[in-house]
Amino acid sequence: MAEITLDHIRHAYGPAKSRDDYALKELNHVWSDGGAYALLGPSGCGKTTLLNIISGLLTPSEGRILFGGKDVTGLPPEARNIAQVFQFPVVYDTMSVAENLAFPLKNRGVPAAEIKARVARVLDMLRLTAIADKKAAGLTADNKQKISLGRGMVRDDVAAILFDEPLTVIDPHLKWELRAGLKRLHREFGHTMVYVTHDQTEALTFADKVVVMYAGEVVQVGTPEELFLTPTHTFVGYFIGSPGMNVLPVTLEGTTARVGGEEVALPAAFAAPAGARVELGVRPEFVTLGAEGLAFTTTRVDDVGREKIVHGTIAGRDVAAILPEGAEVPAEPRARFRLDRINLYADDWRLAPATKEPAA
Repeated sequence: MAEITLDHIRHAYGPAKSRDDYALKELNHVWSDGGAYALLGPSGCGKTTLLNIISGLLTPSEGRILFGGKDVTGLPPEARNIAQVFQFPVVYDTMSVAENLAFPLKNRGVPAAEIKARVARVLDMLRLTAIADKKAAGLTADNKQKISLGRGMVRDDVAAILFDEPLTVIDPHLKWELRAGLKRLHREFGHTMVYVTHDQTEALTFADKVVVMYAGEVVQVGTPEELFLTPTHTFVGYFIGSPGMNVLPVTLEGTTARVGGEEVALPAAFAAPAGARVELGVRPEFVTLGAEGLAFTTTRVDDVGREKIVHGTIAGRDVAAILPEGAEVPAEPRARFRLDRINLYADDWRLAPATKEPAA
């Protein structure tokens, strides 16, 4: 296992004359030994580029990558002592499940008794014991992907296990089982794990810390709760949650934000840099509809069983509110925001309050 350090990493696939030419802008992060991290972001944001730099498939244009304090920037993948699981299962069809799992250990000269013990343990953890002697050729995609996972888990010397969208080919109803299995394996083995995905559910249910990427940058590293309650960038607010965070342009006046011609009380005083674009962010879960607040024009109501998602506009901007199932939507609603769940942004980045925020 290893602590992974990204030291001034930048990468461009061609000549870089400006910051915009870099597929990865400068990254400086330390990921803890034994941590479970998810790289989350839309297609093209740089997450696979970063994973390939960590694995050694790609050498960064600038900067260093360290495993446990050792500079591995120039080392090929086989010298980095990592395991990698790709989108599509990589198995040896002519081998049995157990033989597939034993293969990397045999290549390293591990004694037969130890191989048998380790393989049995991984078979049990992945719930593959019943098909241990079956050839891989006839297995379903999810069982083949379990074999790919198991080949990384069976080694006790890996610095990290890297997952590149490993559940892409898995049927939706089996994804929950495999995600739960990964969490169980992480608790059991304690490997450093990095999981690339564009699916927020996969990221939030797998990782201890989620690394949100946007346009080649890491915009936030945090727990699922931190990403939900205090997005440091408006993109995090949009991308995490369903529906995402509501964002409204405002002007600031001390502890008041002005939306159109109406006012919203703030949890503290905020000050934005001169000329900055200022916006208020609040999640639909913290919007209530009633007789007081901002004028809200309802455009659609989605009843999703446990709750109602009410879509509408405030000052001409789209806004959503989540109400409990059975709640009535007023004929002429007004919207109020939960005071301690309001975030303020200047040019997309979260503002710290000028005075201390009250406790939630």
